[in-house]
Amino acid sequence: MNIDPLILTFKLATVTTVVLLLVGIPLAYWLAYSKSRLKPIIETLVSMPIVLPPTVIGFYLLVVFSPANAIGSWLNEYLGLRLIFSFEGLVFASVIYSLPFMVHPIQAGFSNLPKGLKETAYVMGKSRITTLLRVLLPNIKPALLTGLVLAFAHTIGEFGVVLMIGGNIPEKTRVASIAIYDQVEALNYNVANTYSLILFGITFSILLVVYLVNGGYVKRWFR
Repeated sequence: MNIDPLILTFKLATVTTVVLLLVGIPLAYWLAYSKSRLKPIIETLVSMPIVLPPTVIGFYLLVVFSPANAIGSWLNEYLGLRLIFSFEGLVFASVIYSLPFMVHPIQAGFSNLPKGLKETAYVMGKSRITTLLRVLLPNIKPALLTGLVLAFAHTIGEFGVVLMIGGNIPEKTRVASIAIYDQVEALNYNVANTYSLILFGITFSILLVVYLVNGGYVKRWFR
């Protein structure tokens, strides 16, 4: 069994999760507290990857970032960035596809905080950034953990969107889900089963830890 697809998968999941954390926190904050008329539209766009087939997202990304398209041509010519059939393209597609799994838990965490918490921090002279980093985020640790784990696990299981925009290039865009598909097509069920068991075991363990921590079971065990 070739372990390169597994290494690439966890590299992709790690990079995607870090990017989603940086993007998801301010976006979730805005969605939780904004009264803008654009809020329903932004919420809809953020949630679209949940209901859209991944091949639809992958197809439009493939079209937009193709060198034959104006945007893809501009990125390639002026920034030297080629998002089609590259690891960078996988990251971009994964960020879009897993965005709601990071934003929704964090948004719910912000929304469930006492309304006076933020105002109290402002009254005490705290800036918005300080309030966010030192007051709000420490009080939504379970939501942050949930968002991190869901985004990471969801990225590990991606297939359609990464296949559309990344193709099936060994050591470059062939992640574990695509490798499983290849092995099944080649009737190598033992290898496909090994890949699948590894992914199943890791994702199960990660999700179990989240439920144990958020459910307070760990604290009960160590009392």
